[in-house]
Amino acid sequence: MLSTKMENKMSNLEKYNQAFITAFNITESQLSDDFGYQSISEWDSVGHMGLVAELEDSFDIMLEMEDIVDFSSYGEGKNILKKYDIEVK
Repeated sequence: MLSTKMENKMSNLEKYNQAFITAFNITESQLSDDFGYQSISEWDSVGHMGLVAELEDSFDIMLEMEDIVDFSSYGEGKNILKKYDIEVK
């Protein structure tokens, strides 16, 4: 997890990417809109909840259960965050 000072200086895209990088121990180059649930062994049900925790901490939000279930890919996650007034681009 990054310090609050560092997180405040990061763009939403940087925060979003960092959540994936931290949760799954991957590189930024692996991220694309098609990167999805179970596309790597780390993104299983436990990894999914780790990603959710990273995102909730990074953006200071609480995702609704429906959104957690629907969060099936890197690209879909961007759409879901729009519901919380978070634009990732």
